[in-house]
Amino acid sequence: MKKFTLIAAFIFGVTHFASAQLIPNFQFGAKAGVNLSSFSFSNNNFDGANRAGYLGGFWARVGGLGFHFQPELYLTGKNVKIEQEVGGVTAVNNVKFTSIDVPLLVGTKVGAFGFGGRFYTGPLISFKINDDQSFGNAVGNAVTLTDVKNQNFAWQLGAGVDIRDLSIDLRYEYGLTKQTYNEGNSKARINLFNLTLAYKIFSM
Repeated sequence: MKKFTLIAAFIFGVTHFASAQLIPNFQFGAKAGVNLSSFSFSNNNFDGANRAGYLGGFWARVGGLGFHFQPELYLTGKNVKIEQEVGGVTAVNNVKFTSIDVPLLVGTKVGAFGFGGRFYTGPLISFKINDDQSFGNAVGNAVTLTDVKNQNFAWQLGAGVDIRDLSIDLRYEYGLTKQTYNEGNSKARINLFNLTLAYKIFSM
């Protein structure tokens, strides 16, 4: 919680300073939504089924001259099911991650008078809070994640629609950090889609 508070204070301070000193527009709001996570594996011996998760947190936006910078801070739950056939038996590992995610996005907007569309992209850093792995079939450690890193990096690409104080966003997140599994012999990336509803609390 202390780390979450420090990150939130830093992002709010930087964006508020930029809006007050350099850029004529500043907005701040809250958001919540769902995600669909999956693993992309380095070999074909495993299957990663998509599973739904959640996210919720805050966003800020500073911009002018047709462009904006949008840092965000939210809590994310990511769920993935990993399966492997071993001797005619399907080994299953249900993996749940909880993390604090910080996207740093750059984008542009089309439209006016509170209506329009936005397009943006940028890096994301994820701070793992915890992970939980539960096994449907105990077939050794074949589908165990052996090195779930505390900090992970990804790249986001997405678009959104603004309707007055509400925004609907759809994004794709490509994992840049590789996780190890199968006793360290293979690698996997976490990729996901997320759909969120955001509300603008205030602007200046």
